Amino acid sequence: MLPWKRALRPLAALLLTAAVAVVPTTAAATPAQAAETAATSRGGWNDYSCKPSAAHPRPVVLVHGTFANSVDNWLGLAPYLTNRGYCVFSLDYGQLPGVPFFHALGPIEKSAEQLSAYVDKVLAATGAAEADLVGHSQGGMMPRYYLKFLGGADKVNALVGIAPNNHGTTLGGLTNLLPYFPGAEDLLSTATPALAQQVVGSEFMAKLNAGGDTVPGVRYTVIATKYDEVVTPYRSQFLNGPGVKNVLIQDLCAIDLSEHAFIGLTDRIAFHEVANALDPARAKPTTCLSAIG
Repeated sequence: MLPWKRALRPLAALLLTAAVAVVPTTAAATPAQAAETAATSRGGWNDYSCKPSAAHPRPVVLVHGTFANSVDNWLGLAPYLTNRGYCVFSLDYGQLPGVPFFHALGPIEKSAEQLSAYVDKVLAATGAAEADLVGHSQGGMMPRYYLKFLGGADKVNALVGIAPNNHGTTLGGLTNLLPYFPGAEDLLSTATPALAQQVVGSEFMAKLNAGGDTVPGVRYTVIATKYDEVVTPYRSQFLNGPGVKNVLIQDLCAIDLSEHAFIGLTDRIAFHEVANALDPARAKPTTCLSAIG
């Protein structure tokens, strides 16, 4: 390897660390099939015998974020929803060859194809005509590709994005350094395609948002925090278009200090707003007290 290429690795590592540092992982993370089994036995989700009720007629598919997986990302929200009577499912996607545990790193277009197949699997198992999607970080944005380009709008009623990277991130300005390191962008694209695609100004982001943020027939909710340090600036998460509701969690509870990771992992105020988005007819006001509800 040429010396200048070796010099690029610290920059790539810096960008990766900025994302990884706020996404908890465990050494005991399991492969995809074992993860589904663990989730079913421990948390009550990924139960393919679950049939949606009249009160909650659509299954909920949870879509994890970059570097996360189908279990760790949802140890808080999945039980929260199953305890409220939802049929809840989660998938692993975007694995790179030879990279265990850390998911959602592969090309986002391919990840959207995996989501498409998974939604079909869930709909076949539950007998439902449509699903609702809830995603964190990349998981709140990647489904938009599925909805827009892979026919997902016919199978999805609502998409709820928690801290989604909808218009590309500057990573707090770190991405502005890429042009000063020749080859850095190519290195990121080769090693971790999904990271390169999520940088503000990428070709993927231009394609995703060309012609409008939304597609007809789908309700969109974005739940963001002003303390987000990964998807920056945080207002870039918000969507424009019909059927969109943009929520800043601090407008509901000013003392909520959740940042990028915790708004999706542990924030029950955000979870309450997710439940409202899934069932707007029965929505209840979200306040600071929702944390103990």
